[in-house]
Amino acid sequence: MRASDRAYGALKADIIEWRLVPGTVLAEVEQSARLGVSRTPLREALARLGAEGLTAAQAGRGVVVTDISVEKMSQLFEVRLALDCKAAELAAAHRYAPVFTALAERFDAAGDLIAGSDPDQRDYYALVSELDAAVDDAANNQFLRQAQGQLRAQLVRIRRLAKDNAERLLASAAEHSQIARSIAGGNADLAAAATKIHLHNSLDHLLASKHSFDAGSVPPRKAHLNG
Repeated sequence: MRASDRAYGALKADIIEWRLVPGTVLAEVEQSARLGVSRTPLREALARLGAEGLTAAQAGRGVVVTDISVEKMSQLFEVRLALDCKAAELAAAHRYAPVFTALAERFDAAGDLIAGSDPDQRDYYALVSELDAAVDDAANNQFLRQAQGQLRAQLVRIRRLAKDNAERLLASAAEHSQIARSIAGGNADLAAAATKIHLHNSLDHLLASKHSFDAGSVPPRKAHLNG
């Protein structure tokens, strides 16, 4: 693996997992030493992260981890609404019924994953990623897949604001199950509608979580990282 790829992967993981919180200055000397790379590959990594909206150059401070604002969250979901609904329609048209039926059944049983001991809900979000990948494969549109990929890094980071809410995760699992069943049944309109409902519910919850965070209610994970 090239040094720039290694630095990019490490920094991206740290940003998405909130080990590097919004506003953190990514000083070249410090990050080069921490990651064990020279400054040239580090700059390449930072440029890639900047293209994904995870970092930005800030006058007088250098490169910093970008903030997650209410405006950015709303804009992200505006784009997701168009892309995800279209992807669900295409997946239903090209359906692979056994794959999506099996995924729906796993979401029906996701309560066991959500009630587990992992505060980061890795198993549940791995299941969500499996559905995303299955939709991408079934939609079979190279350009749609590329556009989706650019959004998901931001989405994973945003999810950390609300990941500890078991009630919302259970509702989300039911919504994902409906999406998968609609695709399995080949019903493009229902798949798009189920996706739209899920996205609206997710955005409402994330905005509420963001307002709570801004008011001073720090998520456990964030408190751990800062402590």
